Amino acid sequence: MIIFKKIPDIKKYLSEQKAAGANTGFIPTMGALHAGHLSLIERATTDGMLTVCSIFLNPTQFNDKKDFEKYPVSTEDDIELLLKAGCNVLFLPSVDEIYPGGESTVKTYDFGYLDTILEGANRPGHFKGVGQVVARLLEIVQPQNLYLGQKDYQQCMVIRKLIGMMGEDVQVVICPTKREADGLAMSSRNRRLTEPQRAIAAVIYQCLVSIESKQYTSSFEMVRKQCEDLLAAKGFVPEYVALADAKDLKLLEEYSGETPMVALIAAKIGEIRLIDNILLG
Repeated sequence: MIIFKKIPDIKKYLSEQKAAGANTGFIPTMGALHAGHLSLIERATTDGMLTVCSIFLNPTQFNDKKDFEKYPVSTEDDIELLLKAGCNVLFLPSVDEIYPGGESTVKTYDFGYLDTILEGANRPGHFKGVGQVVARLLEIVQPQNLYLGQKDYQQCMVIRKLIGMMGEDVQVVICPTKREADGLAMSSRNRRLTEPQRAIAAVIYQCLVSIESKQYTSSFEMVRKQCEDLLAAKGFVPEYVALADAKDLKLLEEYSGETPMVALIAAKIGEIRLIDNILLG
């Protein structure tokens, strides 16, 4: 695996690889890697891609400064994991490398409806920061395929829209959420859970399974209330329990037999905010 920290160096290398016939599969991360990230590298490798992973803790997508400061950093361990996973290239830039003129000078994008609901409503400015950094990384790496995890479903849709707005010819490959044995979605933030918190964290996934299983027997409003009550009883503060059209994330008040649906949950336990989702049907 080759590690690059400077933009001109990685661009020169990838340009040479492209000229030699290689297709690039890009996996952007903020580090604190886990099996979910590694599954994206595995998928890109299976697709015959030159695998490029970035580790960049992007300050512009944190609306909570404390969350940014407490985000786990484990770069040396991450490098070991990437080596074992067979990653070809690691891009490890500094903030100054990504935002040489300062964060405020980087172009921003308007994601419209997607920025007003769920994660957009609960984390103001988050998707603005996501758009800034992903646009910069796409300009640098110029991949053919971009590999993302389904756990960040709304972010996947934002990035798809971003690629369309940029006019880039990049295929977005959304890979299934990797889960722990009890169903908890793998996340870098799980490292911050205490043992008692970790013991109950899978209740979020249990709620999603309940939403899916009751779609033919109950109203969604009833199931939503049951999930919110269960989360609260376990010590969570639910931010949303939602049902949406899986194609465009238009929120649904009731189950639909004609529309592919996705159920989404965000809830906090202590200071740690967890999100998850499940495709219905």
